[in-house]
Amino acid sequence: MLLPVPTYQPKSACSSCNLAEICLPINLSEFETYKLDELSPVKRSFSRSDYLYRSGDKFRSLFAIHSGSFKTQILHEDGREQVTGFQMTGEIIGLDAISTDIHACEAVALEDSVVCELPFNKLEALSREIPTLQRHLHKIMSREIVRDQGIMLLLGSMRAEERLAAFLLNLSQRFAARGLSATQFELRMSRQEIGSYLGMKLETVSRAFSHFQAQGLISVKVRTIEIVNLAGLQACLNSSRS
Repeated sequence: MLLPVPTYQPKSACSSCNLAEICLPINLSEFETYKLDELSPVKRSFSRSDYLYRSGDKFRSLFAIHSGSFKTQILHEDGREQVTGFQMTGEIIGLDAISTDIHACEAVALEDSVVCELPFNKLEALSREIPTLQRHLHKIMSREIVRDQGIMLLLGSMRAEERLAAFLLNLSQRFAARGLSATQFELRMSRQEIGSYLGMKLETVSRAFSHFQAQGLISVKVRTIEIVNLAGLQACLNSSRS
């Protein structure tokens, strides 16, 4: 199956991007900022359901999500898709391939999205010149390890409703970090995809949403979620640890 041809947009300077504080290190010197702008990443546009990369593709670049969102997934031998993560604006994807030079999963756009392509050989060379950038890349990789550990905790020790509560709270925190509403947001992923990520059947996901709504914790309108009682949703996790 051929990948759709992405739409390319002009190159742009990282330092002038309004997402620079989210995906790039802050407090760079004037010279470091100049060097960083030499990357001049190319923006690539993708429509919903387009593949950014597929499992088995050769690793060449990291991708910073300029707008929109993606899911990463792996394919089981029987053809089933297992969602491994959801990535949003300001996050960097493609890290899975650094060690092997081959992408182990595939990334699919959940909506019309734009990414900045960061050629890894240039990024790696630049990070040797700018220690702050190198530390930032290490932090990103560390964050991925922590995220994977969090998923293991979700799947290994939490009940279904606790998994969904943790998922919604995580989204809330990530939206808040981008200056967006922490209590009202739209889910770009389907409930089937949420279930795949959390290790839950579709019916179980739907029941958990309905239960939270009946308890007055959230309000659901199609894919728009409003967290009505943030403390109550947090209490769903705290009660399991007491």
